[in-house]
Amino acid sequence: MILYINTIKNESTKIEIRLEDGERVIVCSEFGAKYMQAEKLLPAIEKLIKKSNFKLTDLKKIIVENRGGSFTAARIGVVTANALAYALGAKVESMDNNKKKKNKIDIVLPSYSGKPNITKKKQFA
Repeated sequence: MILYINTIKNESTKIEIRLEDGERVIVCSEFGAKYMQAEKLLPAIEKLIKKSNFKLTDLKKIIVENRGGSFTAARIGVVTANALAYALGAKVESMDNNKKKKNKIDIVLPSYSGKPNITKKKQFA
């Protein structure tokens, strides 16, 4: 079974997750998550897996969108995919195959569309 994660949909205001069996989509969920991707992603994955009557250990591959969207939204998706894949012994891939071998495990590298805006100094009037 394959888990697909997209935390950068619609400029990071929505998350899309789905379970696939080869080319067939088993179940899909899309929901709003503006500024709350980290809080909503893992509980949504758990709910999706339970809804489909599978177990987390049934995941054999995780695919994550890693290009575009906000810096933080992209990072949350990539980190979640890498951590789940590592914990489950599953494969992890990005949509553009931006992957690296590190210490004998595959990880997806995020592709940011720009620098994070948290490093910019605020202008006070």
